[in-house]
Amino acid sequence: MGDIRSVAIAGAGMAGLHAAESLREAGFEGRITMVGEEPHRPYSRPPLSKEFLTGKGAGAGIDLREDSAFDGLGLDLRLGRSARRLRPRERAVELDDGSQVAADGLVIATGSRARRPGTALEGVHVLRTVEDAEAVRDSFKDAERVVVVGAGFVGAEVASSARAAGLEVVLLEAEPTPLTRVVDPRVGGVFAELHRDHGVDLRLGVGVTGFEGRGRVERVRLGDGSAVEASLVVAGLGALPNTGWLEGSGVELAGGTGGVLCDEYCRTALPGVYAAGDIAAWPHPRYGGLMRLEHWTNAGEQAAAAARNLLAGGGTPYTPVPYFWSDQYGMKIQLLGQAAPADTAEIVHGSAEDRKFVALLGRAGMLVGILGLRSTPKVMRLRRLLAEPTTWEDALAEVSPRS
Repeated sequence: MGDIRSVAIAGAGMAGLHAAESLREAGFEGRITMVGEEPHRPYSRPPLSKEFLTGKGAGAGIDLREDSAFDGLGLDLRLGRSARRLRPRERAVELDDGSQVAADGLVIATGSRARRPGTALEGVHVLRTVEDAEAVRDSFKDAERVVVVGAGFVGAEVASSARAAGLEVVLLEAEPTPLTRVVDPRVGGVFAELHRDHGVDLRLGVGVTGFEGRGRVERVRLGDGSAVEASLVVAGLGALPNTGWLEGSGVELAGGTGGVLCDEYCRTALPGVYAAGDIAAWPHPRYGGLMRLEHWTNAGEQAAAAARNLLAGGGTPYTPVPYFWSDQYGMKIQLLGQAAPADTAEIVHGSAEDRKFVALLGRAGMLVGILGLRSTPKVMRLRRLLAEPTTWEDALAEVSPRS
C-alpha cells in the first residue's frame, strides 16, 4: 500500500464511514482517524425528513452500524470536533480545538450544511441534522399548520410527513413545478398533483421575501405581496458544501457546482488528498461537465472508490449510474441518471393519472435518465440502459410490455 501508513477522514457521515470500511476491506491496517463535527457516530440522514418526523424511526433506527461493527473498524474517533484548516505542508488537519491530525492520506468528506433563511425568528427551522429533526418533530406536537418553503426533496418529504402527522401544510415553491432542479418540468407537474391529492396547499411560482413576527414567526411574506400565517416554518432551501476550512490550502474548489474539484479518480489538486460525497465535484464522462451529487447512494459508492484509489495512488475512474429515491405519501419515487435538463421526456409504462409510471428522459439524442413512481421493479430492470451510452431510439426499442 505504498507509503500510506495513516489516513485521516474529515467527516463522520455516510461518506466518512464507507471510506473507513473500504480502507479496512482493502487490507489497510494503519491508523485511521475520523473527525466529525457532530457528537454522533455516523447515522442515516434520509429518515430524518420521513419516518423520524412521524415517530416511526428514532434513536437506533437511524444508526448506520451496530456498535460492534463500528468498533471493529479500530478508528481513532474525534467526534464533536470540526476541521478548521488543512495544512498541506505538515500533511495535517487542524481541528477547532487547536489540535492537529497528521496523516499520509486524507479523504475529505465534510459534506454540506443546510442553507438557512435570513431570519433569527423562533419557529423557523431547517432540517439537516438529528437535532434539527428532533426540533421539527417536537414542534409538530403543538402545531396545527406548517409552512414548508421549498418543494425540493427535503421540503416535499417534510410536507408528506406533516400531513401524515395530521397537520395542515402550505408548501411554497418559487419554481413552476416541484423538484425543478432534478426533475424535468414536464414530469414534475405530476408531483405537484401528488401533493394536492393529499390535501397540501401547494403554491408554485411564488418566492418568499421575508418572515415576520415578534420574537417568533407569525407570517411568511411572499413575492406577490400576499402573506401566509404561520407559527411553524420548515425551510428546504438546499445545501452548501462545507469547504470553508479548505480555503488557502491548495485544494481547488469547483465553480458552478460548488464543492471540491476532483478528477475522475476522486483526487484533488493536492497529492494524497481525495474527496467523496456531497462535497465532491468531478467529471462524469456520460453527462458532461462537473457532477456533484447530494445522494445517499453516491456518498457510499464514491467514498469507497476514493479510499481504494487513495491506497492505489490512482486506480479506477468513478463513473456511477447516479441513483436517488424519495418516499412521499407512501409512494416511492426513484431517479436513475439525470432527469434535468432534458429535451425529451416520455412515459413508457403506466400513466401520470394513475400515479404509477416509468418515464424516460433524453438529451441530444441520448438516454440520460429514468424516473419512476411506484414502479421499483421496472425502474431497476431498466438501469442497464444507463450503464453504457444508449441512444434515445435504442432505449425506446428496449421498452416493451415484456420490460
